[in-house]
Amino acid sequence: MRVVTGFIVVAGWLTIGRVEAQPITIEQLTSAPFAQALVTADAAPVMAWVHNTKGVRNVWVASGPSYTGRQLTSYSQDDGQEIEELALSPDGKTVYFVRGGAPNRRGEIPNPTSDAAGQEQLIWRASLAGGPPTKIGNGTGPVVSPKGDWVAFTRGGQVWVAPVVTPGEAKQLFKARGGMGDLAWSPDGGRLAFASDRGDHSFIGIYDLAAKTIRWIDPSFDRDAAPIWSPDGTKLVFARVPAGFEPPLFGPYREYRPWSIRVAEAGNGAAKEIWRAAAGAGSVPHAIEGRMLWAAGDRLVFAWEKDGWSHLYSIAATGGTAQLLTPGDGEVEYVALSQDRKTVLYNSNIGDIDRRHLFKVDPAGGAPIRLTPGTGIEWAPQPLVDGSIALLRSDARLTAHAAVLDPRTGPARVVAPGSMPADYPASALVEPEQVIFSSADGMAIHGQLFRPKNLPPGEKRPAIAFFHGGSRRQMLLGYHYMFYYHGTYAMNQWLVSLGYVVL
Repeated sequence: MRVVTGFIVVAGWLTIGRVEAQPITIEQLTSAPFAQALVTADAAPVMAWVHNTKGVRNVWVASGPSYTGRQLTSYSQDDGQEIEELALSPDGKTVYFVRGGAPNRRGEIPNPTSDAAGQEQLIWRASLAGGPPTKIGNGTGPVVSPKGDWVAFTRGGQVWVAPVVTPGEAKQLFKARGGMGDLAWSPDGGRLAFASDRGDHSFIGIYDLAAKTIRWIDPSFDRDAAPIWSPDGTKLVFARVPAGFEPPLFGPYREYRPWSIRVAEAGNGAAKEIWRAAAGAGSVPHAIEGRMLWAAGDRLVFAWEKDGWSHLYSIAATGGTAQLLTPGDGEVEYVALSQDRKTVLYNSNIGDIDRRHLFKVDPAGGAPIRLTPGTGIEWAPQPLVDGSIALLRSDARLTAHAAVLDPRTGPARVVAPGSMPADYPASALVEPEQVIFSSADGMAIHGQLFRPKNLPPGEKRPAIAFFHGGSRRQMLLGYHYMFYYHGTYAMNQWLVSLGYVVL
């Protein structure tokens, strides 16, 4: 028998009537929480993230030393409105978040329930001490000042600010041409760096709050982006992509005129190139979840696809040869810097190609150390002030959830175990197996094989082959860290519970 439905192919010699009775429901699997958008405070042991349970999204928080998760907001409807772009004040007392999806090309905000009142993309402020969230206004990309006095964000391509300590009305910070983004406060909170998109080029600017002036940094016809301050606030590093580069929506883009890294003096705007990618593969920039890092010892850490994989490299802020930090076959994804700037935290599938694990490495070089052994899937590491690491994790049976890892005391610990529905059938799920087979041209293709529980040796069952999109989307040996593939993994578990063999 062969049935084709969408991207699912059912093949086998047994009739559907031979499939065993359904022990679990798809509702049980898809109602379990999906955690995302994890952030931590700079000066307090506080973490915040988003829980999506049955389509209802809410902000959750946990504070040290116990790190016991609790729900902060109280949204109760599955209205399709995203919650993302969380930002904590340095003291961990206030969390900002964006509720509502981004507008389409017509400027329309997603409204899947056809709410007659419409929907907006709004920034909200919530106190960890309790009480309902306070609306800041339309906008996106909130970034809290290191002084904890202002939160900056963008609205209509312009930069706005709102007070943090005492809720007040938002105001436009300055006016300038272009669409503003990549906001970055100086360490003293007195200046705000940003990128100004002018269509076919972009500038880096610095706005001085006291002087009320804008200084443009090393302007050119190229695309400048992702400014990062030095720890002492005297310098700024940013990436430059040569003019004319327009990456296609889905096609591969591996080679162009090489991108470069430039360091500027924040006081006078003078800048110089300290590194340039080699021609050929890796000459176009590759985005990771996290910008360049200015680490201890004035080492700059960045991602580069020199060998076809997205790896981390470091270079002295004065220039020199880039040093590979993450050798091996695999991708580096979410990247963060420890509080003392002496350790780079990241997740990767190096050494376990069909999962993700956390690692740390010295920005000056040396062998990376894997922080999360076992068969779990871990991503999005964020440093906490007490030396612990906040992270998101899943495995073959548990959906994406927030956890805390203290490398000095033991394995990662779930911070909100009570958030899992009581009827979630974790024990009924199976561990998928890695299978590797060759394509017609010899490329090794990775798959995940789900076998029904207690399948007698030699017994044949109907088989389902699930095809999931393109090469840039890798399924894993457990619940995925992307929401869509998190759901398709649950669907495959449901199908195997019906008695199918699923590939």
